[in-house]
Amino acid sequence: MNSPSPPTPAPPPAPRPLSHEDQIVAAIRKIIRAVDLHSRSLVSAYGLTGPQLAVLQELQRLGTASPKQLAAAVHLSQATVTGILKRLEARDLVNRQPSSADRRSVQIAISEHGSEVLASSPSLMQDRFRDSLSSLQSWERTQILATLQRVAALMDADGIDAAPHLTPGEITEPH
Repeated sequence: MNSPSPPTPAPPPAPRPLSHEDQIVAAIRKIIRAVDLHSRSLVSAYGLTGPQLAVLQELQRLGTASPKQLAAAVHLSQATVTGILKRLEARDLVNRQPSSADRRSVQIAISEHGSEVLASSPSLMQDRFRDSLSSLQSWERTQILATLQRVAALMDADGIDAAPHLTPGEITEPH
């Protein structure tokens, strides 16, 4: 005689759908994660952070600049740019030269080695993102901007100074 087969267990309950609020938080987390992964791969593959790469790109474009001019051009504080320049100079990627107009100030120029490194490095994440954004209709860009500004306000991030560079805060710059 056959013994009765054990009852079939009930399937696990379906996961509950995410609320709109949770979907928004998940989307923000994906953005943060994408920026973090890109920044880590940039540091790993090229030994440069996004802001360091932005400074090199700007020096390539300008030729020479004072640290103050460079800070304004890349939308970073002068103190941040000073730290970046020290690291780039230690790696022979930039040169400091006394200003011909005022010997007390310096001009920064990209070195030959810096130009070579820049030529082999990828574009910044925000460059590709800007290209994607520019393909959208003007109304779509305006809507995205307004929504993101509202999200920033909801996160109490209105007063946080932020440059237009997609880099996470916890990535440390290579020395």
